[in-house]
This record gives sequence, C-alpha cells and structure tokens, in this order.
Amino acid sequence: MTQPQGAVEGGLDEPAELEPEQGTLDLAGDEDRWTVQDWEQAAAAVLRKSRRLKDEDPDDAVWAKLTRTTLDGIEVTPLGTPALLEGLRTAGRPTRVGPWDVRAHLGGTGVPAKQANEEALVDLDGGVASLWVTADAGTDLPALLAGVLLDLAPVVLDAPTAPVAVAEAFLAHLGGTTPADGTNLGADGRADEDVLVAVARLALDRGVLGVVVDATVAHDLGASDAQELGYSMWVAARVLRVLTGAGIGLDEAAGLLEFRYAATDEQFPTIAKLRAARRLWARVLELSEAAPAEQRQHVVTSRPMMSKYDPYVNMLRTTVAAFSAGVGGADAVTVLPFDSPLGRPDTFGRRIARNTSHLLVDEAHVAKVADPAGGAYAVEKLTDDLAVVGWDVLGRLESGESLDDAVAETVARREREVATRKRPITGLTEFPNLAEQLPARTPDPAADAVRRYGAAFEELRDAPTARPVFLATMGTVAAHTARATFATNLLAAGGIAVEVAGPTAGVEEVVAAYTRGDRSPVVCLAGSDAAYDEWADALVPALREAGAGHVVVAGKPRDGVDDSCAMGVDALAFLTRTREHLS
Repeated sequence: MTQPQGAVEGGLDEPAELEPEQGTLDLAGDEDRWTVQDWEQAAAAVLRKSRRLKDEDPDDAVWAKLTRTTLDGIEVTPLGTPALLEGLRTAGRPTRVGPWDVRAHLGGTGVPAKQANEEALVDLDGGVASLWVTADAGTDLPALLAGVLLDLAPVVLDAPTAPVAVAEAFLAHLGGTTPADGTNLGADGRADEDVLVAVARLALDRGVLGVVVDATVAHDLGASDAQELGYSMWVAARVLRVLTGAGIGLDEAAGLLEFRYAATDEQFPTIAKLRAARRLWARVLELSEAAPAEQRQHVVTSRPMMSKYDPYVNMLRTTVAAFSAGVGGADAVTVLPFDSPLGRPDTFGRRIARNTSHLLVDEAHVAKVADPAGGAYAVEKLTDDLAVVGWDVLGRLESGESLDDAVAETVARREREVATRKRPITGLTEFPNLAEQLPARTPDPAADAVRRYGAAFEELRDAPTARPVFLATMGTVAAHTARATFATNLLAAGGIAVEVAGPTAGVEEVVAAYTRGDRSPVVCLAGSDAAYDEWADALVPALREAGAGHVVVAGKPRDGVDDSCAMGVDALAFLTRTREHLS
C-alpha cells in the first residue's frame, strides 16, 4: 500500500489479503456476503413464527408486511437497498459540523422576570448556548436578561402580542453591545405586513436576524411532517414577498429568516423532515432568483408527543427527538423539560433537558460528522418523498386551499391509531400505572395549550372510576396470566382498576371470589380458549345471577357475553363503554 502523504511512520503493516478490491465494499469471506433474498428468507421465518405470515406465503411477502405507511401516505421500507436511489427528484444535505446550539426556553404567561432571569443564568451556567425568550409589552427585559452576556449568548425573541415594542426594548437593552451571531428579533412570519417590515428594518440596522418561520404552530395543531414542511415554505414565501414589496433586497430578506420545526420520537421521519426542509428552502430561493443560502433551523422537541402520565418516559421521547434533530442537521435544539405537561418545569426538569443535548454531543459524539444519515438508502428515499409531498402541500396552499381540512384528516387518522393502540404511548395507552403519584408542579397555562396525542386517554385517567372491574381469572396462573395481564393494562389505560379472582379450578371458585368482593357490575373473563370452551357456558349465567350486569371476555367475541377486548380493538370506545356500565 502506498503511504499517504504526512502519514506517521511505525505501526503494523496492513494485511494485503484482507484489502478489498478498490471501488468495492466486499467483505472478507464468502460466508459474510448476504443478498436481499437471504434477508427475505430470514425475515419471513420470524414472521411465520409469530403467525404474521402463513406457511404458504412467499418469502418476499415480508415487504408488504413490514412496510409502514406514514400519515402522509409515504411508505417507509423495512430495508434500505440501492434501488431506492433510482429516480430521486431532490438533492442537498445539511452541512453543520460540530455541536449544535443548545437553546433554552424562558418566560411565558405570568412568569416574573426575576424568576426567568434565575432560570436563564442557571441554564447558561449549565451549558446552554442561547435563549428563546417569550415576552410581551409588559415584560421587564433588562431584569429578565440581567447578567446575560449578549455578545456571547444569542437571544431569540418570541413576542406574539407586541413584536415591535419587545424588539425595540431588547435593542435598547442591548445598547452598544455587539450581539451574538444568531440573535433574532423574532417577528412571527404570519404577523401583519407592517409588523414584519418594521421588525425587519430594526434587524437589518443592527445586523441580526429578524423573523421566525414557526412550523411548530402547524405541528401543535396535529399536522403531519409534510404538512409542516409545506406550511413553513408557504409562510417563508409570504415573508419574502412582504419584505421585498417594502423595498428590502431579496437576499437581505432571505438572510433574516430562521425556521422552527418540531422533532418527535419517530427517529427517521424527523431526520428526513429536517433534511427535506433544507431542500425545499433551496428550491424556494432558486425560484425566487435569490442567492443560494443555508437554511437556519431551530428544532424543538414535540409538545403533543409528550404525556402527562408516567412523565419520566418523556425523557426517553425527548432524547430520541433531540438525537434526530442533531442528526438531521439542526443548528439549534430546544429540549422541552419532561415535566412540561404538568405545569412549570422545575430545576431538575430543566437540567435534564439541557443535559440531553450535552450527552448526545459530548458523550455520544453525534455532532462529530456532518449529515451522518446521508447516503443511507432508506433515509435518502424518505427525505426525497417528504420533500415532494411537502412541495405539493405548498402548491395547494399557494393556490388558496386551506390546510385546516387536511390537518383535521391527519388528526383523525392519528387518533384512530392511538385509540386502537397501533400508535402506542408508553405509560398511557401501554403499561399504565394507576397507582403513580404525579410530580407536583406550579400550574402553567401553556401546559394545556396543546392537545397531546394521548389527550383522550389522559381525560379518562383524570377521572378514574370509583369501582373496579372484577377480573374472573379462569384456571391456573400460567393458564390465565397472558389475557389477565392484557385486560388489566387495557382497563388501567382508561382509569379502571381490577379486582382479581386469582387461580381458580372451576365455576364455583370464580363465583365465590366474585361474591366475596363488592360485586362489580362489570366482569371480565380472562383465561385460555380451552377454559372458555369448558367453563363459559356455565360461568356467565352464574355470574349474572350473582350480580354481574355486563360480562366481557378477554379475547375474541363469544356467544353469551356482552363485549370483548383483544389486540386491535378500539380501546377508547371499549373503555368508554365499560366506564358507562361501571357508573
């Protein structure tokens, strides 16, 4: 091998026999080479074992079984292959190398400036690089920003009710200090034209950013990834028209913008969305005949994906979301504290939030490489598909269509998937803990301003039933435990506790356990199919005679019972019916 220029001498020689032929990625031995057909065979064997494929189904049926369709109708393949790169219609990749800007959110309705200032200084001391400040005309910005080094820490304003006044107050506080790169006066891209122009001129005079295109507004309403992308481009195009119409140069106007997107715990769609956003913005600039410019992205972990119940799971959700944001090329990332759905986050919640990014950057080294997902076949395909569908959304918005109906359809589909637990929410729809004690937090109006994906289940948990369901377990623990566990978790997701019969040897023992309790009006049978066949015809009438008014079976529907619960059932509808019979 030829020694590269500047190489350090010494060390061991590379074994030439292991060196692949130049231009190939062949592995060392024939036994390490695998084909798509080998994967199909191995995957089909697993699906047949789990009964998701029949013995007579061909191996290549795994593609249809394992391909997932997003809320935008985009198919996500279970395995990336080179063929996915054929016919891609967009190109471009993020270029950020090194740590992203760790951005903390401050302020909000009713938060005293002194309290926000204390939080800001603690965050900055703990490694936060910039501040996202919500303010209004009455906010005491000098008090809120006291001690903040504005030449080092960028501040992004968020003042929906008084954008010009807050921008002027901030610049007055800034004085002669040279603002840190990334400082943004934060006019909302949807603001009135005179507001946009006024803030833009202030920003140009001080050499800072002036406008935020906030796509999280659409996300928080329930929009899909492509709808969020199309909406952001529509707002951005509107900003360019307004500013250039007021005499501001096109390149100057484009340089004032920062885009804000949401990151969810759906890792690959989030990565692809952020990559697609850059491609769409490049295309908007190209068609506008502006000079090419990088899109500046501020990414916030999703509010709707979080859960009020079992809130510590939110730490896992936001970690995946922050990872996806970083890998997707975000310039700044805000991790919302895990306890945000409960009210004002406490010191621990804010600390965990900022340290999530530090762990990813400093310990996991996620930021060492630019666009680490680039070149991955499945990611490139998903990026391209999202960009194309997002561009179509932009076209429909430009033609005068409203996004409301499309978002409503997305919300309805997502809620159906949550209700049937095809889109599980750990700690809420799956593995709920009825006995948990939620951390106490100071009320915050912003906590309930967004409808979370699991809101319907949270409403049931907010009002647990006064009486439990009697779980009529049939047979030994080994015989009934699978269905008993399923039923217990499902009922708990609706705020319903259970009273368990325990191991039983026949109809008499089940009825005896029922009559020893408070004789709940709802009974759920839990046992094996063999036990149902053997006992149910006698057990159900005996339970009704003892006081049961509504009998449910854990499993497929059976004659003689009133309701059933199994995988794929509309859990929300089932729980609502059950609660009605308990009342």
